[in-house]
Amino acid sequence: MEPEASQPGAGHGPPQDVAVSVPINWDSDYRNPRNWSLWRKTAVTAIVSIIGFVCTMAASIYTPGADQVASEMHVSTAVSLLPLSFYNLGMAFGPIISSPLSETFGRKAVYLTTLPPFALFTLGAGFSQDISSLIVCRFFAGTFGAPGVSIASATIADICAPVNRAIPLSFYYAVPFVGSLSGVLIGGYVVESKGWRWTQWTVLFFTVVTLSSIIFVRESYKKIIYQRLEGVPVGDRAAAKSDFLKEFQYFLTKTIIRPIHMLFTEPIVGFVCLYASFQFALLYTFVVASPHIFQTTYGFSLGTQGLTFLGFIVGVSLSTIPIIVFDRLLYQRKFAQFTHTHALTPSAPSSPSSPSLGTTNPTDPTTTEFPPEHRLYSPMLGSLLLPLGLFLFAWTTHPSIPALIPILFQGLTIFGSLLVYAGANMYMMDTYGPLYGASATGASSLSRYTLSAAFPLFALPMYEALGTGWATSVLAFGTVAMAPIPWVFWWWGPGLRARSGYERSV
Repeated sequence: MEPEASQPGAGHGPPQDVAVSVPINWDSDYRNPRNWSLWRKTAVTAIVSIIGFVCTMAASIYTPGADQVASEMHVSTAVSLLPLSFYNLGMAFGPIISSPLSETFGRKAVYLTTLPPFALFTLGAGFSQDISSLIVCRFFAGTFGAPGVSIASATIADICAPVNRAIPLSFYYAVPFVGSLSGVLIGGYVVESKGWRWTQWTVLFFTVVTLSSIIFVRESYKKIIYQRLEGVPVGDRAAAKSDFLKEFQYFLTKTIIRPIHMLFTEPIVGFVCLYASFQFALLYTFVVASPHIFQTTYGFSLGTQGLTFLGFIVGVSLSTIPIIVFDRLLYQRKFAQFTHTHALTPSAPSSPSSPSLGTTNPTDPTTTEFPPEHRLYSPMLGSLLLPLGLFLFAWTTHPSIPALIPILFQGLTIFGSLLVYAGANMYMMDTYGPLYGASATGASSLSRYTLSAAFPLFALPMYEALGTGWATSVLAFGTVAMAPIPWVFWWWGPGLRARSGYERSV
């Protein structure tokens, strides 16, 4: 999940034929979400983050019950994991629904209209009597849960100016990881005491609490606020239908056609998506493999297997610290120096022979636009810590070594992983701006959830065949191969941006 202003649904530009007038003195208007009080911004960020937490927790909470599903429904272990994979596939396609809904009816309307179907399909999954209905219900639960993740990031983008987003986004980027990891921990004890169906009932309890909190969230999308100020009937059926069709066509291009084109033609998009998606797929590899590892190596029960994910959760929580430190001590300081020493005048329209992205190294004082490469500090650090954590985990997971040691190295692994994931996505968003950044985000979403759907299916067979040491080392070698990506972008990113077919949008 690629939370930024350029998320599907987060862009600052609806289709060109959708006109709204800007109120006078909007920048200082109290109704402008970016002028809300710090308390309100914090509360809204917390509420929408909880939505993202619940929707990602729902993905992994099923995993501890997969063996019970296999036994009850008379299917193989591999087939019993399909409901996990199809939930993630649903998460990949969900933004196609949420984006046009968000642009037509507003952020709050998306929360209120997608979470109830999410709850209903979760209910259906809990009542499923065969694997087919379980897979279908989980797929649609993921589809309707995805908007809660993507639009939550759009809400944060609505209320925070780009230069001030690092802190709230550093926490929000951690939400999918914490949610997925907590799901396994909670699910282990639920399955052990109540059975696998109660994993779905648990999600419903969280959803009810979350829905009740949405009432206190104000609309934050400026187009909808403008319309209300002008007395435009946003709920008018004919107008809404027309707007929705326009937005759907617009976002179909932005979330499928253009993202796929950028994925294969833009080196920055392609490699950032590869690297960031691998981090998310790695997370779901451990969601499936870690319980097996600690059961076979240390004899952990179903409940205590979930406790091993505390190392992951601590690692994710701590990862926000260096991201914030890099932002406060490096990014913000360099940005302040840049604005002090450069005249901030609008750039002339770019052309293929005159790209607007700049061609200089990020350390070059002659750069005419603040280089997005300054978002790469955390990915460069994470690229070193991630393979280190994987190799240490691989070869310290042994009955003669206390279980706490590999648990700590799991924490180091996810710590480095999130540094890469968060910083790389911020870099991509800053590179392309709101319009094309949304398409880049669409590419990231599709690739991320596609990989996270595929990895769990072969993770367990790989660990059973190769053992913990070599199976984890295979993953580690993959991260070693990708480790140069942020370093290459630091030095050669400006040149790649200059040759981009997509100039930076404003």
